[in-house]
Amino acid sequence: MSPFSAAPPGGSSPFVADLHIHSKYSRACSRDLNLPNLAWWARRKGIGLLGTGDFTHPAWYDHLRETLHPAEPGLYRLGPEAERDIARRLPPRLADAAEADPVRFMLSVEISTIYKRDDRTRKVHHLIYLPDLDAVGRFNAALARIGNIASDGRPILGLDSRDLLEITLEASPDGYLVPAHIWTPWFSALGSKSGFDAIADCYADLAEHIFAVETGLSSDPEMNWRVASLDRYRLVSNSDAHSPPALGREATVFTTDRDYFAVREALRTGVGLGGTIEFFPEEGKYHADGHRLCGVNWSPEQTRAAGGRCPECGKPLTVGVLARVEELADRSTGYRPEGAPEVTHLVPLAEILGEINRVGAKSKTVAGQLNDLIAALGPELEILTRVPVDA
Repeated sequence: MSPFSAAPPGGSSPFVADLHIHSKYSRACSRDLNLPNLAWWARRKGIGLLGTGDFTHPAWYDHLRETLHPAEPGLYRLGPEAERDIARRLPPRLADAAEADPVRFMLSVEISTIYKRDDRTRKVHHLIYLPDLDAVGRFNAALARIGNIASDGRPILGLDSRDLLEITLEASPDGYLVPAHIWTPWFSALGSKSGFDAIADCYADLAEHIFAVETGLSSDPEMNWRVASLDRYRLVSNSDAHSPPALGREATVFTTDRDYFAVREALRTGVGLGGTIEFFPEEGKYHADGHRLCGVNWSPEQTRAAGGRCPECGKPLTVGVLARVEELADRSTGYRPEGAPEVTHLVPLAEILGEINRVGAKSKTVAGQLNDLIAALGPELEILTRVPVDA
């Protein structure tokens, strides 16, 4: 079901996973983010495995318990009737595959932690994955004793990153934590405003349990390869979708069996990790330095020349991902580690159609053409990677 030919001879068929998304219970997220809609959009995109997002939110947790059914070890699927309904709403070209091999879900959540360590305020986002709903229940109960987990699908807690990892491992020894969008200025492990200079520093004595990091929309693997301290971690990409159409704008390709434990092992060892799907980091809103309200979007060189001050308001500029990577980099641009997984940069199909038609990517014109292309040629990721231009 993947558009990629990343599986080695005799290996499992590759599949695309998007394991950082949100539900309708997260702030600034679409009301359309429910499980049936997510599964329908995943089929259109060509995604085989989705995170559930937001499992700490009581209403979403109840919805997960009521709606999901066990599938492969550690993964879930919708019920038969819901899966048939999704297939009925898809074009015939996609419907048969959707009914024969429905989308799977992995239990996931993003947690925002804000805390003091070494007399500095730390603001770090984390992705948590657990293999079953009972483990999620234990995890949620532990967090509910610390802060309010009902106000937002991505709860904000006064909890040290190290302690969050400990709670994850106590909920299930098979649970794991992936530092989210590690370079984002304000909320990440390595961000310029709130982070650390190394992932291991963030998680202290439990750092050995971290084996993968999410690069985020404003960086890509090539940028991360410049920082030698990241060599010990697998690099993953996800959409961080706040609406269904954003699914798959970035994702990770696996060439392993499609189950929770195989995915976890691929992230731990790199065996079975086929690569990542990337947009272009220059398009990420945190890539450059600047002030959004002042309309300033600068390269690191421009920021240094101006002494780090905004030319409009005179306040310090927010140091973006590119400058922060350069600050920590100990390798030159273009370095590629031996055996690094494949990296595929793609422009979302809606963006391409918008450029062709000189209209917005969310316009009715683009939506109509996108529906026609998918009906005729297959899922979006397959169109972008396999279908000839003149098809």
